[in-house]
Amino acid sequence: MNRETRPAVRLSAHLLALWLGALLVACGDYPVASLRGTGGGTGSSTAGAAMGAGPSTGGTGATGAGGSAGGGPLPANTASLPCDVLGKAGNKCVSAHSSVRVLVPDYTGPLYQLKKGNATQDIASVDGYADGAAHVAFCGVAECTFNIIYDQSGYGNHLTVAPPGSAKPTPSTPANASTLPVTINGRSAFGMKFRPGQGYRAACNECPYPETFPSGVPVGDAPQTQYMVSSQHDLIDGCCFDYGNAETTANNDGNGTMEAVYLGMGVIWGTGTGDGPWVMADMENGLYPGWENGSDTSISTNTPLKHDFVTAVVVGDTADKNGGKGRFALYGGDATVPTIKQMYDGIRPEKPGYVPMQKQGSVILAIGGDNSDGDGGRFYEGVIALEAATADVVSSLQAAIAEAGYGK
Repeated sequence: MNRETRPAVRLSAHLLALWLGALLVACGDYPVASLRGTGGGTGSSTAGAAMGAGPSTGGTGATGAGGSAGGGPLPANTASLPCDVLGKAGNKCVSAHSSVRVLVPDYTGPLYQLKKGNATQDIASVDGYADGAAHVAFCGVAECTFNIIYDQSGYGNHLTVAPPGSAKPTPSTPANASTLPVTINGRSAFGMKFRPGQGYRAACNECPYPETFPSGVPVGDAPQTQYMVSSQHDLIDGCCFDYGNAETTANNDGNGTMEAVYLGMGVIWGTGTGDGPWVMADMENGLYPGWENGSDTSISTNTPLKHDFVTAVVVGDTADKNGGKGRFALYGGDATVPTIKQMYDGIRPEKPGYVPMQKQGSVILAIGGDNSDGDGGRFYEGVIALEAATADVVSSLQAAIAEAGYGK
């Protein structure tokens, strides 16, 4: 079943000008710079440098030219960074990905790499946000895809197109880089819009990154905290629109061998109240919105997340909690406001394999644990961090996400 909602997309005048400029460049008439507003600069970004050594840290992250959503002076970037909030609370980020903005303090490397034909281009940040002008200048009117989403955490878990898995014995395909324009704090950037068969992976047996193991992502029953910023729009009810910790084999290795954050309607798996979408934990062989009265269906506290920008959080705790029944917690809310709701905090599913967990430490985006190809959705940013964050820390994290200015 395919439930797809198409919102009215607010496309900034500046971004339209950038696209028009790219078209004119293709026709040989005018340089893109001649059509930029006053918020732009040179449009430069790093090119291919991170392929070998990986991105660096230590500085302001202001490289190249930004894209202003209105053509006037850009609003100041005063947002707290998610990995700063988490790190100060003892939840160190070990995986951090975004096509929209910087998530880690002092990160100066590229956010992602584009591919057009045989050419590639790294896209840097400007004042903490993706260089939308450089993105448009490179892609122009040709088909352009996300080739790499760089890990900002320093652990080298760069996401590349996912290899074959037990659900789909051929590689995934890359997401189109120009189908999800987004305005964030006055800037023009691009999110990632996924269709069935598209997805990415890192830290697996067949993945090129990281170059050395372990990946830093929790394994076994070790606690962790994960979140992603997604949307109620463009969700497709197949398996499984996830971001997070999964199998290094790219196969379904059984209950408890993955734990990732999911947003969607759940299809044949668990449900909350209403008609969704809900935040759930994908623990392999099940999407869990909670566990209530011996069941994962109609969880009374897990309510739909009908927002243009959604924060979805999964906290995975250890087997000794709740009298040896384990613990996980779910949170969800509107990513543009500073408050978030606890959707569930309780025991693990009462099925074999989930207590203790047997996580393997790969990183996935939009492919389930086994390279599934039945899902779709939007992705703007996501993090995997060590230890189980408290409710207060999750609240602080949500406030930091709201400060980023999605849709503004």
